[in-house]
Amino acid sequence: MTNGENTTDITDRENEADTTDTENTVTTTDTDTDTDIDAVTLEILRNQLESVAEEMGQVLITGSYSPNIKERQDCSTALFDMNGRMIAQAEHIPVHLGAMPEAVDAVRDRDPQPGDVFVLNDPFDGGTHLPDVTLVSPLAPRGEIIGYAVSRAHHADIGGMTPGSMPAGAREIYQEGLRIPPIRLVSGGEVNTDVMSFILSNVRTPNERRADLRAQIAANDRAEERLDDLLDEHGKLVLSAFDAIIDYSRDRIAAEIRALPDGTYTASDVLEGDGVIEHRSGVDTTAVEIPIETAVTVDGDTIFVDFDGTADQVPGNLNAPLAVAKSAVYFVVRCVTDPDIPPNQGCYDPVSLNVPDGSLLNPDLPAAVVGGNVETSQRVTDVVLAAFAKAVPDRVPAGGQGTMNNLTIGSRTGSFTYYETIGGGFGARPTKDGMEGVQVAMTNTLNTPVEALESAYPLHIERYGFRSESGGDGRFRGGLGLERSVTVQEDATVSLLTERRRIPPAGLAGGESGAVGQNLIDGEPVAAKTSIDVDEGTTVTVLTPGGGGHGNPSDRDPAHRERDRLDEKTEGD
Repeated sequence: MTNGENTTDITDRENEADTTDTENTVTTTDTDTDTDIDAVTLEILRNQLESVAEEMGQVLITGSYSPNIKERQDCSTALFDMNGRMIAQAEHIPVHLGAMPEAVDAVRDRDPQPGDVFVLNDPFDGGTHLPDVTLVSPLAPRGEIIGYAVSRAHHADIGGMTPGSMPAGAREIYQEGLRIPPIRLVSGGEVNTDVMSFILSNVRTPNERRADLRAQIAANDRAEERLDDLLDEHGKLVLSAFDAIIDYSRDRIAAEIRALPDGTYTASDVLEGDGVIEHRSGVDTTAVEIPIETAVTVDGDTIFVDFDGTADQVPGNLNAPLAVAKSAVYFVVRCVTDPDIPPNQGCYDPVSLNVPDGSLLNPDLPAAVVGGNVETSQRVTDVVLAAFAKAVPDRVPAGGQGTMNNLTIGSRTGSFTYYETIGGGFGARPTKDGMEGVQVAMTNTLNTPVEALESAYPLHIERYGFRSESGGDGRFRGGLGLERSVTVQEDATVSLLTERRRIPPAGLAGGESGAVGQNLIDGEPVAAKTSIDVDEGTTVTVLTPGGGGHGNPSDRDPAHRERDRLDEKTEGD
């Protein structure tokens, strides 16, 4: 199959490495043909390596300072082999994890050495958007690099034109915050104080950032400690397991793909404007719909996803780096195959993409991208799921809320920055109702508990609850959206990056659409994407979308309708 001139082929990864055995060291090869791993040992090693990634995540979460990481767990951790292939990941944030290989590749190009820790956030050089700061550490427990530890965390401020670094009106990446190429934050085991000082001098909450960066360093250090323990326990079998684990996942997902019906399946959807107030030929671009088109081809044991026809990059910040588009596609493929397949590079090898250069999903510098990571990624997920619904309708739910409902509130003096993604309705499934008030698709963060939020910030929660009647009707009802009202107790800047405020989440198989969301400031509607200064005492309310329904509403069980009424999901008599 020829994917075209602009094709980004994910299947090509370097698989060769020099093999060197020296006394008191482990071999740096990722293959060991002299050692066979039986199925039981492989399963033990796979679980042990996955537990290393999970423990990294626990170290990061418990060691961090900011509520965004400690409470919401807006972070991800993973292990890679020496060739930059993902071996194991903690089950954290989908939009982080599929994009992490780009970060490792960017660091490998910089001649990493044992004892180094690289920091980066540049979306055009291994990152996703600027608030997501990534630390990559070469792992060399016996002196030679045999892999990499990666931690990625959303920092609540990284500089830029608004507190919280999520400006709705950004037109270029330089307005969104400090852009960090892969550089050594730690060199030879010692923190580079010049680099740390440079970063902290460009953010609004430096003490919080310092603590969170140190938690990320500790998480990566823990990976090397645990890998050393595994080498003590298993010796070179650990390195042999890297290839075997990837092969195992690749074989399993290839079998799943072969079971899908061959063919090409198309779908399209739109984003609701790019957030930039710009009049061109009398047209306000905040209201212009931005198309995303895809054609998904299943051919034997491969999947090719073509985004030809998707909009060119836009003036606003909904442009999504290529790594984000990959993450969304990987996520959907795992959803429609077997999500229990161990997540690693093997899961991604059978998948390739064509994403035109200079498009919304593969923009050129200096495109603004902060909204692409959080909002455009959601729409890519919706579109690719809609395409797969034509191939395997029994595996795809109705439309979920399709947005992360990003709310950022920050002091104009730099004293605090609060960031939250707010859950909404999950689409109804072919055999059951959708879930209420959950994160959907490309994020699975927790909410910030009211007690933690009010103790950490000058904010007060007025209301936090479900939105009655927001789930789409159907044989199975879509999940309810949420209402979250926050009163600001000092002058601040509020930034909102949201979607599904005009076009509702779609029902499936005859189900009705979910309710659209709405943003209010002191009860008055405001735009889906806006940054605005507010005074002390202002109340910001976010009403999140509900999920679409599945199946003909006339087929819904009357007992379920009565339960909906009693649970106040509906307001019917």
